Amino acid sequence: MKPPQADLLCVTILRMRILHICSARSIGGGEKHVASLANGLAQRGHDVFAALAPDSPLRVLLQDVPRDHIIELPMRNALSLGSAWKLARFARSHSVQIIHAHVGRDYPLAALAAGRSSAQLVLTRHVMFPLGRVHKLTLRRTARVIAVSQPVADALRSQAIFKSEVIRVIHNGIDVEAFATAKTTAPPNRKKLRVGAVGELAPVKRHEDFVRVAQSICAERDDVEFIIAGEDKSPDGENRSRLTQLIADAHLEDRVQLAGWTEDVAKLLATLDLFVSTSASESFGMAVVEAMAAGIPVVATETDGACEVIVPGVTGRIAPVGDIDALAKSISELLSDPAERARLGANAQQAARQRFGLEQMVDETVWLYEDVVRELAISVPAP
Repeated sequence: MKPPQADLLCVTILRMRILHICSARSIGGGEKHVASLANGLAQRGHDVFAALAPDSPLRVLLQDVPRDHIIELPMRNALSLGSAWKLARFARSHSVQIIHAHVGRDYPLAALAAGRSSAQLVLTRHVMFPLGRVHKLTLRRTARVIAVSQPVADALRSQAIFKSEVIRVIHNGIDVEAFATAKTTAPPNRKKLRVGAVGELAPVKRHEDFVRVAQSICAERDDVEFIIAGEDKSPDGENRSRLTQLIADAHLEDRVQLAGWTEDVAKLLATLDLFVSTSASESFGMAVVEAMAAGIPVVATETDGACEVIVPGVTGRIAPVGDIDALAKSISELLSDPAERARLGANAQQAARQRFGLEQMVDETVWLYEDVVRELAISVPAP
């Protein structure tokens, strides 16, 4: 539903010019969000531009953004002033109305570029980590801050960098039907049940707990296999090495697979009977939502993000962070109860359609942009 404030002025903004800034050099949930939003805006007829780091993998995902609307700049940190000036010139030359930054280190650059052009600044915050001192100095004129979840919004308000009224919650959106279709067209079930996790091989994801849960379940039954899909971004690959050693020590080499990065998450999820998230912290939980969209029952740890996404006992199950016994108990019960897995999966898929659809995310973002543009029109006196 369109926010009531969007109807306060009888003004229709048919087409906007939006510059997205993202210096990310690898693809994760936040980067997929940028691509989905930019493509969705372009499909609706808006003029979409993008500023990326050199050789950014995000360029390939921006399928609906014209190639000549993309600029590459060395956006290494907040002090890349040369890049800020180039961004400002780019924004002015293309009459950009909205500059939208998505990564914390890009916020100061985006603020400088907005300050030297007529564009308004919009930020998306994907994490709950505190912003630094430099942000307090450069973000005072931010028009809106999009928090991808209520916990992120609460964290932003607790820092008091932005006025409370400029912070809005817009959940990440995904192509629910793409995940749902992948599940319905998946190959026939395997001989073994499959339990999976998707996420970067990083300590915060606590994949070690996933392996320990697998060890507990494998001691009781031989009809289950486990898979972890995720990239190790540590410089020396220590995170994957640690998991590999843990799997070997538990003698689970034939039961637990480290699949690495996968381009087609929907195809992987379609092979699962159960999805598990053992994270210590999640601000939103994109992988959980994708599993829900695929109709896969979910067991997740009690992070802020998971608790916002999952209704316990209705669309999934929740267990305390680090509680191996509780996780193993929930997983074992669901593996032994196909009807309950089907019920949770169906409920989860319905919830994903209602709350986390891509169209809804694009709608809400467009309305936010329109509010910003209208406010600017009101604040500028008529000649």
